[in-house]
Amino acid sequence: MENLIRFMQKHSTGKLVFVLFLLTMAVYSTMLLYSIPAVTAFTPELPIFDLSPLGYSFNYANELLNTLGTEGRNLYLTTQLPLDFIYPGLFSLTYSLMLVWLFGKTFNGNSKVYYFSFVPFLAGIFDYAENVFIIKMINSFPDLQVTTVKVASIFTLLKSSFTMLFFILLIVGFALLLKQNLSNIRR
Repeated sequence: MENLIRFMQKHSTGKLVFVLFLLTMAVYSTMLLYSIPAVTAFTPELPIFDLSPLGYSFNYANELLNTLGTEGRNLYLTTQLPLDFIYPGLFSLTYSLMLVWLFGKTFNGNSKVYYFSFVPFLAGIFDYAENVFIIKMINSFPDLQVTTVKVASIFTLLKSSFTMLFFILLIVGFALLLKQNLSNIRR
């Protein structure tokens, strides 16, 4: 892990982080403005699995998939999920490098704080697992299995938790950088 941290420290330049951020936001914006609204148009009262950060029950999953209908489920599979197989990789890479870059502004290169830069990778891994189980739920519907829904829901909850943790780390990192810059100005 230390070698991976060193590798990320070497490559986490502000320019690379910025370019990756733009690319990540382009994919995320496409999902937010196009694919998610296209799918949720079939079920405006029920958030799709990706937008259920606290998970979901078997009954909810069954109701959502039923309400989506064949066309909505098909759109989920062919429009939302392909983008959501690009996004977690970009999220992981971009935000891990962003944390390394940010930590490099306020911490010694040997600090254990750099281990937090793996949090976005965990969020991405759980997002991929969530996507695999969403595909499994859609493809097995109407013969949905309770275990499949439970596992999918756990991965959704883990993805959401690690994504939230990343944003907390990002805010703390920027706050520490701001504090350091204000201290430098006062000197």
